[in-house]
Amino acid sequence: MKKLIIAAAIALLAAPVSRAEYRPAGDKIKTRWAEKVDPQNPRPEYPRPLLRRDEWKNLNGLWQYAITPAGQAMPEKMDGDILVPFAVESSLSGVARNVGADNELWYSRTFTVPSAWNGRKVMLNFGAVDWKCDIWVNGIKVGSHTGGYTPFSIDITRALAPAGTDNTLVARVWDPTDNGPQPRGKQVTDPKGIWYTPVTGIWQTVWLEPVGEAHITDVRITPDIDRNTLSVDVAATAADPLVKVTVSDAEGNTVAQASAINGTAAEIKMPGGTRLWSPADPYLYSVAVELFDGGAKTDEARSYAAMRKFSTAKDHNGIVRLQLNNRNIFQFGPLDQGWWPDGLYTAHTHEAMVFDIDKTKELGFNMIRKHIKVEPATWYAHCDSAGIIVWQDMPSGDFNGHRGRVEPEWQNRRYFDGAEFTRTPQSEDTYRKEWKEIIDCLYSHPCIATWIPFNEGWGQFKTAEIARWTKEYDPTRLCNPASGGNFYPCGDILDLHNYPGPEMYLFDAGRANVLGEYGGIGYVVKKHIWFPDRNWGYIQFNTPREVTDEYVKYARQILDLVGRGFTGAVYTQTTDVEGEVNGFMTYDREVMKTEENRVAEINRKLSSCLDDTK
Repeated sequence: MKKLIIAAAIALLAAPVSRAEYRPAGDKIKTRWAEKVDPQNPRPEYPRPLLRRDEWKNLNGLWQYAITPAGQAMPEKMDGDILVPFAVESSLSGVARNVGADNELWYSRTFTVPSAWNGRKVMLNFGAVDWKCDIWVNGIKVGSHTGGYTPFSIDITRALAPAGTDNTLVARVWDPTDNGPQPRGKQVTDPKGIWYTPVTGIWQTVWLEPVGEAHITDVRITPDIDRNTLSVDVAATAADPLVKVTVSDAEGNTVAQASAINGTAAEIKMPGGTRLWSPADPYLYSVAVELFDGGAKTDEARSYAAMRKFSTAKDHNGIVRLQLNNRNIFQFGPLDQGWWPDGLYTAHTHEAMVFDIDKTKELGFNMIRKHIKVEPATWYAHCDSAGIIVWQDMPSGDFNGHRGRVEPEWQNRRYFDGAEFTRTPQSEDTYRKEWKEIIDCLYSHPCIATWIPFNEGWGQFKTAEIARWTKEYDPTRLCNPASGGNFYPCGDILDLHNYPGPEMYLFDAGRANVLGEYGGIGYVVKKHIWFPDRNWGYIQFNTPREVTDEYVKYARQILDLVGRGFTGAVYTQTTDVEGEVNGFMTYDREVMKTEENRVAEINRKLSSCLDDTK
């Protein structure tokens, strides 16, 4: 009887409705790309560039939605249309409604499976859903996921209707925002200051894909420039498949091949003259992966790789420097939060998403610190191809914990700057699960140089243990244990924050020393602001010339501090975000608030102030 009731409810959810013409909601500022959003085909690009298949079906577009009190049954009637993949609070969703911890968000749509996929498994893929998601297909529960920043896939084959008939997909989402311990970045229920609008529900692409019984589930690529090898570890559903990997150059010529069985990684010896990836030459090799089971090829996918190495080493003065490909490099970039006035977490189009990356490159930076957010895989793919180094933050969460006692082993250390937070076991487990998933899904992107488990003291706990686990789980990257946080002698980096100007108030002779945040020079550009009367920066100026003069002054101070030990720096920030007006650009990306040529000139001096990597 229960199954019949659920099936009846889903049939009602999927019933045809009269759809009003789509339009963005609300009266906040918009970007130029808002008009380019196609409600029939939003974000049409293939969403998983490191494991790419030719056959797929995009499910982005107009779905039905409803907001109901948490714990209630499926609604019999939906509230209206929502444009996926834009969060329900965003303008581009067409809804712009808050959900809150006391409510749940429901989605519904129908889909058909192409007849050409008959006889194969069908995978339902979500790029990201914030935060807890339960999914039904044709009234059958097919899966659940927690975590607002990582992709997940579900085999829905057994729940599908006969070929040629409609299937109904229903998703239920609960997101407590800042009323729960989960990672949530800067989302709060009462946005102001440096805290922003909540993001609830589907905010990345949803798609279908056919696969064989034996198929590839992940490709983990590890370069080793010292041995001139490329390791390709392929995860698959087959018990003991044969994996064949072919590496090609940019012109399509095969340069190396290798095979592996017994679940081992394919070890590929790269030929002489291998090109190394760097911001000056972001060279990528194509990687083709084929899976054989029982002598027959059952799956194939395309990926790419780069030969590069991130490390640290002491220079001739005994100062620990960041290195790329065994050469010193000053890594310099903006704090990039990845927010949009009309899409919130989700850029309108691929063109809009890469605009900030390309502008960062034009401004003379060689790095981006992706601040307490994880972007879609296509964002990192563009950094890979553009030659932008990425420092990746873990999204913060559980700010409302309490400070525990100071552990005796850390007392009287000159690094110590406060006690850590005490989290509940559930909070710890939630953090560890999502941090591992983030590293897993981003591992093969060449651009990522540094993992940052904590920002400042926000939810910071068991720092040494988390840093040690991060470094052991991915020894190919650096670990910056707490950017501007409570300082412990662990990981590879000591990271200071100082506003507004740069300052070196601590130094660690055994680790790389960086200035993880500084600047925050504010400038309000009327008609391009989120709040009419609640805008702030760490300091305020009134013209692009004044802002640029102050920016250049700070950059010259950093140049002086490089000789004393700084080996990287992060300026706050790429764009204005809601009430913050300290970006290079306004929130709508319409106004550049500095003199671009002067900024690029001093940035290039900083980016090349140590031995370059050309």
